[in-house]
Amino acid sequence: MQLQQLQYFVAVAETRHFTRAAEAVHVAQPSLSQQIKALERELGADLFLRARGNITLTDAGEALLPLARRILADADTARYEVQELVQLRRGRVRLGATPSLCTGLLPDVLRAFHDRYPGIRLLIEEGGSHDLVRGLARGALDLALVVLPLPTASPALTTVELLREDLVVVSSPEAPAPGAGRRAVRIADLEGERMVMFRHGYDLRELTVAACRAEGFEPDFAVEGGEMDAVLGFVRAGLGVAVVPRMVATRAGRGLRVTPLARPGLYRTIALAHRSDVAPPRAARELQRMLLER
Repeated sequence: MQLQQLQYFVAVAETRHFTRAAEAVHVAQPSLSQQIKALERELGADLFLRARGNITLTDAGEALLPLARRILADADTARYEVQELVQLRRGRVRLGATPSLCTGLLPDVLRAFHDRYPGIRLLIEEGGSHDLVRGLARGALDLALVVLPLPTASPALTTVELLREDLVVVSSPEAPAPGAGRRAVRIADLEGERMVMFRHGYDLRELTVAACRAEGFEPDFAVEGGEMDAVLGFVRAGLGVAVVPRMVATRAGRGLRVTPLARPGLYRTIALAHRSDVAPPRAARELQRMLLER
């Protein structure tokens, strides 16, 4: 059974005339008649009573007509839904990102994307790079913003470097400035400073701790275990200093002193990742383009 056959059947049922039905669907009348006969053979029943000058539906035809109309309507709906998605009128994008990127990089890009494609739903998943890679692998995410290098090599993922972002030291203006008030501090200057530290599994935690150990000391945690907003809040309260991305510090507003790190400083590389074996959906590819061109 083919959609075309059902279309011809409905046309004949509505016009009660083979020639007018053929004209309505823009096909030669013999071709329409052949397709109707093929449909009847497929169903094992006559659909029309063909009397001279009079075409009526059989019981089988009466039973098929509402079903055929529904099937054709569903097919039209399917075409429309796909066209809508292709044209970016509807759909969704499932984007994963680290919490710091949700705070710093994403708001402006997502606002621009939403303004251009208001019918696309944006589903954001926050997590560390390790969790985001797993989300991509199991198909739960279309795209993810991750910190390179990835926790484990993954040939199943394609990554495109997006930016390299400087890290800075934030502290409370009410507390003594780190590094004895110098305009830029070294990682070595953080030895002896009480630090506010992110939870385990957080990319910034691993990067900061590794940098401290490379300078020969273990960081002294006043508070540990928070996400980005909590860490910034604890710093504002004067509990310690923290190392955060410059973009986050810039957006954090009042209540924080921002001190750059002296050269060579610290930075992190942000990449956009997706599965290599599956092309991202159309809407996700458009968001990818906007991120890369931001």
